[in-house]
Amino acid sequence: MEIRIGTSGWVYPPWRKTFYPEDLPQKKELFHASRHLTSIEINGSFYSYQKPSTYQHWYDETPDNFIFSVKGPQYITHINRLKEIEDSLANFMASGVLLLKTKLGCIFWQLPPSFVFNDEKAARLEHFFSLLPKTFREASTWANKSKRFIADYSADITQSDRPLRHALEVRHHSFENPAFIELLRKYKIALVFADTAGKWPYMEDITSDFLYLRLHGDESFYDDGYDQDSLKFWAQRLQAWSQHRLPNHAQNLTEVKDLPDLKTAFIYFDNDLKIKAPQDAQQLQQLTGQ
Repeated sequence: MEIRIGTSGWVYPPWRKTFYPEDLPQKKELFHASRHLTSIEINGSFYSYQKPSTYQHWYDETPDNFIFSVKGPQYITHINRLKEIEDSLANFMASGVLLLKTKLGCIFWQLPPSFVFNDEKAARLEHFFSLLPKTFREASTWANKSKRFIADYSADITQSDRPLRHALEVRHHSFENPAFIELLRKYKIALVFADTAGKWPYMEDITSDFLYLRLHGDESFYDDGYDQDSLKFWAQRLQAWSQHRLPNHAQNLTEVKDLPDLKTAFIYFDNDLKIKAPQDAQQLQQLTGQ
């Protein structure tokens, strides 16, 4: 299992003179971060559509073996709440996200805390899952429907059957429901394992051929770093999943008969008001032999 460890975002003033060298120009921060981490979660795409030139710059600025995850737009998940989203999905796919090419590891979607899992929402979720493109070729077809963006996608993108992976993070305890887990498995959407100091659900059901972890803090949400014992805890868990077995005290809602062949694990630190996130990521890289 390939392990990719990084942070959620990379532009934070507190990182200057700590993670970033004092004399580093701000425009070179992604260059620096991508040489010390193996992946970064782009979250600006959640707040607004990015430009094709921006995605192209991110692609050009990072090493060949670097991987991004991209957060899906809040307009789809939080504003429209997965209803009447066809135009928004087309706009997102046409905004330039596919210009990341082989560096696009996953698209990550997050539901708001007020989104409750019930029969009506389950049907809404299933419709959403059915719309999500599973390959670059399918995503390009969606992009062609956009009336807002016209990203210049080359044939190696529009004709590619390269898989396009999706992950979903939930923030309401009603999702602690085996029916939700089975719905994810049906469409091979990865469940985000979100460490939120108990604030929101934490489940470790594997629902696709990759893992997606978001580490916000184990003792307090967003404003706490991870100590060495906590980082070893996560390293041991990753080792178990990598060895095709469940970790100790696995927190699964559903019975596990046979683990799928896991190809990749994405782990992003989004903790300690972002200050300690890059240091925690680098330490976990060392503990997992990255």
